[in-house]
Amino acid sequence: MSNLLLIIVPLAGAAVAAVWPDNRTRPWLLPVFGIAHVVLTFWLFIDPPPVAPGDWFGFDPLARAMLPVVSLLFLVCAAYGASYLRIRSERPNRVFVALLLAILGLLSAGHQARHLGLLWITTEAVTLATVPLLHFNGTPRAFEATWKYLLVGGTGIALSLLGSFCLGYASLHGGGEGNLTFAALTAQGAGLSRPWVLTAWVLLLVGYGTKMGLAPMHTWKPDAYGEAPSIVGAILAGGVTTVAFTAILRVRAVVGAAGEGPIADRTLLIIGLFSMLVAALFLLGTRDFKRMLAYSSVEHMGILSIGAALGPAGVAAALFHVWSNGLTKGALFLSAGNIRRAAGSPSMDDVRGISILTPRSAAIFVTGMFAVTALPPFAPFFSELLVLRAALASGQGVATVVFLSCLLLAFFGMTRVVFAIVDGRPSPATRSNAERFVETAGVIAPPLALLGLSLWLGLFTPQILREAWRAAVAQLFPIP
Repeated sequence: MSNLLLIIVPLAGAAVAAVWPDNRTRPWLLPVFGIAHVVLTFWLFIDPPPVAPGDWFGFDPLARAMLPVVSLLFLVCAAYGASYLRIRSERPNRVFVALLLAILGLLSAGHQARHLGLLWITTEAVTLATVPLLHFNGTPRAFEATWKYLLVGGTGIALSLLGSFCLGYASLHGGGEGNLTFAALTAQGAGLSRPWVLTAWVLLLVGYGTKMGLAPMHTWKPDAYGEAPSIVGAILAGGVTTVAFTAILRVRAVVGAAGEGPIADRTLLIIGLFSMLVAALFLLGTRDFKRMLAYSSVEHMGILSIGAALGPAGVAAALFHVWSNGLTKGALFLSAGNIRRAAGSPSMDDVRGISILTPRSAAIFVTGMFAVTALPPFAPFFSELLVLRAALASGQGVATVVFLSCLLLAFFGMTRVVFAIVDGRPSPATRSNAERFVETAGVIAPPLALLGLSLWLGLFTPQILREAWRAAVAQLFPIP
């Protein structure tokens, strides 16, 4: 039952935030409950509780491999949020703080959901709870981005629900007793109706792929990431997308047990490569540095999908990439938020010489860009290298060439945008905006900490973490 505290504690924090009377002190609830969640998560990570096969919630090996990085990312973003909301004191933050904490509780539930229906409920609850956060700035463009997120996300909700029904029917059609836990569905294996399993796989991949932002279901990302506060973008990129990836991995295990694993792997490989290609092409054309982060996220969701298609070695690499991408992308989002506040615009047409005006944020942003484009010794270099090695080991020569080509194009696209905004002399308008922004420790230390964690993970990946990833792979690919 201790694992349920990971859900209860942040939800209790959300309730406290909803009734907290002071707009000025309410943001400090974010780091307070964030610290409690991190302590609980790493306590369970070191000493995982037993999980029975029939449990609907459980801190099982897959949750153990994924949830700690979400908790860690949330804590750092929460520390940033306390400073950010002090800067934005003109905006009421009751809903913002309460929903952020609620999302942490729902993400904890989603990662631990071992039942098909509960997985759908928790994942979709996260989507709905995120909607008001996108509208925090209250601008017409934020309103438009919110509606697009709601409409595209709603389509994903409908498709994943339909896919869940199909998978449930595949079990009943094959003589099942209506037990929709993943353990029961996997144990039923070859008894599942294959046509219904394949129908369910397509619908669930598209539905949860919409949450991840895989192309061509990624259309909500550029607007949402471009208009949302950076703390929300960081949690979307490193938290909300990972729970959708967890869902795909759990469903993939059931499809594999039904004997349709090769088809599932081919679809994951194709959609992953397509996502990387689409992202790389858009990165070569975008002129908005926050939308650039959205396309970079599409690229990295493609990398996760490719890893998931490459068997046990690829899945282990993908789990590593969940950590490396989440930490590095968090640093990029938070530093981009500082630059956006200082420059008054996210467009490279309006922003020049930001390294003169906000030197610390610019340095973190440039370093983060190199890290997320897989330059050593940061963690993304090693996780992508493992994906590459898994692709070569499984004989995916063409996929490997496309993979490397997309990485190269993405690198050129991101460097074009980043160097355009940090280089040169700032315009009078940009200089005037920047004078109102102060690079305090509260907005510099969090992205710097995330960047440091990414570097540490690349150079000194702990053995206990490698063992957690191996245990998750063993759960997804049980030896008969």
